[in-house]
Amino acid sequence: MRFIELLVGTILLRPYVFIFLGVFLLLTVPSWGWRRTLIFALQGYLLAWVAEYSSIHNGFPFGYYSYISQPTIERELWVAGVPFMDSLSFVFLTFAGLQTARAWLEPLLSGPRGAWDIRWREGVRSFRWPTWILAGILTMGMDVVIDPLALRGDHWFLGAIYAYPVEGLYFGVPWQNFAGWALLSWAILGLFALEEAAIFRRWLGGWRSYPGEVLCGTGLFIGVLAFNLAITFAIGETGLGLVGCCVSLLMAGPVAYRLLSQLRDRVVPQEKLV
Repeated sequence: MRFIELLVGTILLRPYVFIFLGVFLLLTVPSWGWRRTLIFALQGYLLAWVAEYSSIHNGFPFGYYSYISQPTIERELWVAGVPFMDSLSFVFLTFAGLQTARAWLEPLLSGPRGAWDIRWREGVRSFRWPTWILAGILTMGMDVVIDPLALRGDHWFLGAIYAYPVEGLYFGVPWQNFAGWALLSWAILGLFALEEAAIFRRWLGGWRSYPGEVLCGTGLFIGVLAFNLAITFAIGETGLGLVGCCVSLLMAGPVAYRLLSQLRDRVVPQEKLV
C-alpha cells in the first residue's frame, strides 16, 4: 500500500512528467505496438536509473551531484536515493530526440490525409546510425535547456531536488553532465536498435505508419522545450531563457524548414502506406 501511495503522490506532485509520458505512449503504441513500447520504456528507465545511481556515488557519467530527498521523501517515490520521476523522464526525452533526428535525416513521405500528414518513407524499418548519433546530440541539447532550470527548482514547483558540489560553468551545470546525457541516450537507443535488428523485427514485425507521424514526434520534442522555456522566463531567468531559445532554434530550425519544404512541395504519394 505504501508503494501505491507514493506512486500516486508522485503523479500528483509531478503531473507534467506523466503528461509527457502519456504523449509518448500515444505516439509509440500505434507505431511500435505495446510490447516494443513496454520494452523500450522499461530498459530506458533502468539504464537511466543505473546512470544516475552511479553518478551520485562515483561521478559517472553525469559528474558528481547529490539529490535532496528530505522535502519530498514522504510524498513521492524514490528508488535507492534516485527520484522515480527523474529516471522515468529519460524514456520520453530519448524518444523525442530520436523522432526529431529522424525528421532531420530520414526520407519523408506525404500521406493521403492532407498537408499535415507527413510520414517516414521507410516507416517499417528502424533507423540508421547517423540518426542514432544525432538523436543522442538532440537529447543532450534538450538538457541544455532542462538542467539549468531544474537546478533552480526551488524557484518553481519542481522544488530543490539536487545540487552539484562545485558550481558548473554553464549556469551552474558542469559540462560533464551534458556528455553524460549524450552517452546515456546513445546507450538507450543503441540497445533498442540492436534489439530491433536481432529480435523485434522477426518477433513483432515492422513499425507501422500512422497519419501525421512526423509532426507528432517532433511535436513532443518542441513541447518539452517550450514547457521548460516558459518556466525559465516565468521565474525571471531571462538570460538563461534567451540562451535556451537560441539552442532550441538550432535544434528545431532545420526540422521546421524541412517540414515546411515538404508541405510546400507536397505531391500525391505513389507508394502504398503501411
